Amino acid sequence: MRRSTTRTLSFFLRFAILGLAIAFLLSLIAPGIVERLRGESSSSTHIDPARSAPRPAFAHTEGPVSYSDAVSRAAPAVVSIYANKITTVRQYRIVPDPVTRRLFGAIAAGPAYKKQEHSLGSGVVFSADGYVLTNNHVISGADDIQVLLSDGRVAQARVIGADADTDLAVLKIDATELPTIAVADRGDVNVGDVVLAIGNPFGVGKTVTMGIVSATGRQLRLSAYEDFIQTDAAINFGNSGGALVNALGELVGINTAVYRNAAGDGRGGGSQQNNAEGIGFAIPVSTAKAVLDQIISHGMVIRGWFGAEYADISALSAGTPETTPLQRGVVVVEVLPGGPADNAGLRRGDILLKLDGEDIIDQADLRSNEAGLAPGKIARLDGLRGGTPFSIEITLMQRPQNTVSGT
Repeated sequence: MRRSTTRTLSFFLRFAILGLAIAFLLSLIAPGIVERLRGESSSSTHIDPARSAPRPAFAHTEGPVSYSDAVSRAAPAVVSIYANKITTVRQYRIVPDPVTRRLFGAIAAGPAYKKQEHSLGSGVVFSADGYVLTNNHVISGADDIQVLLSDGRVAQARVIGADADTDLAVLKIDATELPTIAVADRGDVNVGDVVLAIGNPFGVGKTVTMGIVSATGRQLRLSAYEDFIQTDAAINFGNSGGALVNALGELVGINTAVYRNAAGDGRGGGSQQNNAEGIGFAIPVSTAKAVLDQIISHGMVIRGWFGAEYADISALSAGTPETTPLQRGVVVVEVLPGGPADNAGLRRGDILLKLDGEDIIDQADLRSNEAGLAPGKIARLDGLRGGTPFSIEITLMQRPQNTVSGT
């Protein structure tokens, strides 16, 4: 019995030693096989968190490596605009003597003469029958307007109408086989969306720059009705009136201005040293399309008007505790004599909180809703006067036309 047990143990011991010897030889001759065998063994008992954890879901897992399809779709509908006008210029000589200067002012140094001024901009073809949308400041006061199409043709343009309050103008050209821009269905843009600016900066030719939407709803006080899209896509002199399109090549805005540190509204072609980089502004396509349709239909934009000027309620509640109930609304800062507000009894200092039962968020919100009401409509305003609630009805008039962009 003892001999049988010893023989069995000896048998297993010889095989164990043989197995260790084979493993040692394999580790020397082919170490990769050993590592692979170890990995398979460990994977059966150990789960790698990095591999097993679910990947986060993103709306867009991969972005395009090229936007050439978007450019090919949109760029043919973007045109270059050359506006010329003749101005009368007279040179004056400053009189050194202060008494004489006070009595007679500056003295003409010679006869008046005519001077031709040139304006450069871009535009967008909206319809195959030749309607082109651009900025009003590009063509304002022009005697001659030439439109350079993407295929090299040059067309004479005439002004159908302009709206200085939004700095937009509609031109008409007589040409056939015109490419037209695709308009985004809703026109909505979100911060972070990729956008492309297409235009003719400095007259170098059609140029495409890329960026993202940096902000929406910007108020720059350049014109009466503003809801700018801010972008870091490069916008320069000559881009005004050009297209801001999304990654699908659909129009989302009309390029209009760049930010300036010093004086100036960012629309002209003055000194570039005051221009901040990566801060450009475009008019949303919803606003642009509404202005285009009204100008084509009426030759002008018809807006409702109360005949009053407002400021945000924050101007009144500055320095008050955050718990103040006046977080929304506007304060009336001026009532024009003989206007609808004056006739209805609205007073300077009144606080307006609701228009036709809807909350007034700020002055931009009220101005936009006011403009959307038809002249002759009776609107109801609710607010506070000296802390006492009041309500009045106002019959709107048509807003007088503004003839100067940026006021």
